[in-house]
Amino acid sequence: MANDPHSQVVMIDLGRQESLGSALREAVDKFAGETCLIEADRERENHRLTFRQYNDMSMRLAGFMQDRGFRAGSRAAIIMTNQSRWPVSAYAVFYSGGVLVPLDYKLTAAEQLAHLKHCHAEVLITEYHIWRAITQCDGFPDLSIGTVIVTDAPKNAEMQGAIPWDEARSANEPVFIPRKRSDWACIVYSSGTGGRPKGCVMTHDNYLEQCASLTALYPFWPGVRYLSILPSNHAIDFMVGFIGPFVCGATVVHLRTLRPEFVRESFSRYKITYVALVPLILKNLQAGLQARFDELPPVKRFVFNLLRAINKAMTKSQPNLDLSRKLLKQVHEGFGGELRAIFTGGAFSDPGMLQFFYDLGIQVGNGYGLTEAGTALTLNDFKPFRADTVGRPLPGVELKILNPDPDGIGQVAAHSRTIMSNYLDDPELTAETIVDGWLMTGDLGRFDSMGHLQLFGRVKNMIVTEEGKNVYPEDIESAFEGLPVKEFCVFAANYIWPERSMLGEKLIIVLHLDDEKVFDETLKQDLISRNNRLLNFKRISGYVIWDEEFPRTASMKIKRIVLAEQIRARFDRQESLKEL
Repeated sequence: MANDPHSQVVMIDLGRQESLGSALREAVDKFAGETCLIEADRERENHRLTFRQYNDMSMRLAGFMQDRGFRAGSRAAIIMTNQSRWPVSAYAVFYSGGVLVPLDYKLTAAEQLAHLKHCHAEVLITEYHIWRAITQCDGFPDLSIGTVIVTDAPKNAEMQGAIPWDEARSANEPVFIPRKRSDWACIVYSSGTGGRPKGCVMTHDNYLEQCASLTALYPFWPGVRYLSILPSNHAIDFMVGFIGPFVCGATVVHLRTLRPEFVRESFSRYKITYVALVPLILKNLQAGLQARFDELPPVKRFVFNLLRAINKAMTKSQPNLDLSRKLLKQVHEGFGGELRAIFTGGAFSDPGMLQFFYDLGIQVGNGYGLTEAGTALTLNDFKPFRADTVGRPLPGVELKILNPDPDGIGQVAAHSRTIMSNYLDDPELTAETIVDGWLMTGDLGRFDSMGHLQLFGRVKNMIVTEEGKNVYPEDIESAFEGLPVKEFCVFAANYIWPERSMLGEKLIIVLHLDDEKVFDETLKQDLISRNNRLLNFKRISGYVIWDEEFPRTASMKIKRIVLAEQIRARFDRQESLKEL
């Protein structure tokens, strides 16, 4: 991929840049006439922006923010669905020397409010319906934000002090504020739940180094079109759907709808080159394709399977995109005929799924990373393709296995210029997570003989869903406060009963009932009702009844590690774990 003749052109020299603001500033000048953004909604295309037009929109917003006191180091949060105003706003923040806080629009209003308070945002840029929900939260009167800018506000709407997007502009030319590589660029929240906020402080150096290493493997250039489906705040899309394409002169296509028929149509309509998908969406795509293959008449199905087998044999050592497009023409035309790769990460991917796409000649760049490490630590380089690994370390990334067992499996630790600076306002958690410059990932892995990393489970009590959501069990326990039990505790099932797998990770609740109390239908329905109030990716899937006092510290905190060990020693997973 890195040797593609198209890629020899253009990308700005990131080694010369000091900040994301300076990189984007050079890019909008270098690629002024190229198409930068396309925003589409169903059959309608809302607009196209060249880099010059994108710059003009960002400068109007930057001038407005600076008029209102936004300065170097000020923090601005963005909560938006995928649309062109997201990267417009992000550039205005970086141009003005600010720190961007990209928040997930899928969070509840209460969770968004908690993050806004934690990061001390001075500016919020969001959509009207999101702002309205935040203003209705109990803790809203305590929120202190100097400037709130909202999009899509109805006429005569109650704004609660917010300013409509169309009015957030200035006639004054904004001043470019230089930043150093060591300065903060973003505060990114690694957990989408409540409880203890985990704001990862990322520097400009973190992102510039990550972008340089990723584009060395997967180059972008003018004419490349990236389909943005993941939320722009997602670590993957922030890099490969914003920073990467923009510094290379490529085009980002934002869809304002995620209905499958319009997503499918967009591949052909816009001749998409790259797209990033979380494993859950990729899995659904696989199921849809397989259903179509199964519906083929017997003769056509025989021919198709034969061509797929030939492609598999001919691309065993390395991909051959031209050959695959000829052998499996209709499959590739269904993706627009220009698709070069699908990126996936943020959660564990089933090797069988990755192999399914590779056998069709569709390369899936499967990576491994953490929010704390930027976008990715490893990525499959297809030399050769290995479905059972997450690839080799990216350039500049050093990995090691701590305390390996006889099979070579231990905790993965990472050292790289892409590792976060610290957790915001949490030196204790920072010291636990970054030890002597090494990031403790909490994941179990080993290297094979070819230097590929294989993952086998987690050291820490957490799960990552197929949607790429980090869920910390401690953070969702508030949903079960008031249950008529003596005490309870939420765990990742694999934390209690370790399995050398990262598929099918589940949350469970351990219940210690009151004396002489039984787990009856009333208690079960109470548990189900509370569980259903959670977002689907946060829900528990089973429960364990425990008949002893939970071990606790002197300050009465549950000793989770000790409790997990006690349950593991006494109960078998299949015997004790009941489905909810």
